[in-house]
Amino acid sequence: MQRKSIVYDKAFAFSIRIVKLYQYLQKEKGEYILSKQVLRSGTSIGANIREGLEGQSKKDFIAKLSIALKETAEMEYWLELLIASDIKLGQSLLQDTQALLKLLTSIIRTSKKT
Repeated sequence: MQRKSIVYDKAFAFSIRIVKLYQYLQKEKGEYILSKQVLRSGTSIGANIREGLEGQSKKDFIAKLSIALKETAEMEYWLELLIASDIKLGQSLLQDTQALLKLLTSIIRTSKKT
């Protein structure tokens, strides 16, 4: 049975937006290389959080959330690159990425202290 998790719910909703961004980049912009990078890193955030929630130990939980944090940082890079390349994206995706970064950082720090 899955435990309720705010960070997982946020990452899942973010992943849905990333899938839609991927489809937009492919269909409307003809962008195939960056769109695949966006899809890979954007959807792996939630997958790693989910795996961490099912971890066998606190160490496993922290390790998986640390991977999710790295993927979130990579996602921030890809979004910044797309914006700098004049691909029109709403700032809300970048803001959601930054919110996930803060949330994951906080969870990892707290988990390491306890």
